[in-house]
Amino acid sequence: MQELQFPTYSFRFKNSENKVSIFDSIRKKFVVLQPEEWVRQHCVQFLIKEKKYPASLINVEKELQINDLKKRYDIVVYNTDGSIHLIVECKAPKISIDQDTFDQIARYNLSLNASYLMVTNGLNHYYCQMDLEKECYLFLKDIPSYQR
Repeated sequence: MQELQFPTYSFRFKNSENKVSIFDSIRKKFVVLQPEEWVRQHCVQFLIKEKKYPASLINVEKELQINDLKKRYDIVVYNTDGSIHLIVECKAPKISIDQDTFDQIARYNLSLNASYLMVTNGLNHYYCQMDLEKECYLFLKDIPSYQR
């Protein structure tokens, strides 16, 4: 797999039926290793190891309903009160991040109301803080580390 702009992490892999799978420590199962999954697993480790978010507050690949459409978010980090702190949208490295990507995560956030957004393709990372009153996002150099 392609080297990403994240620190180096060690992962567990499994080969089955000519498909490589990677162990997802949040979902507690092996998932087929696709380019987007490679980015997602690096991002999860980044949140846990670099930003010190407890794994118990992280959720991966869950369905949400937006209007009448069923969508799946990549990563959500909760606050201890159950509100959503951060939404992460992961793309495969070959997918360039553009306005459509930000529109996608903004649509998700209409129903999730996260304080922070992160968009990454593993090579480029973008961080935003939501201004819910002005309905806009402010770009940041980084997302905050976990605060108890």
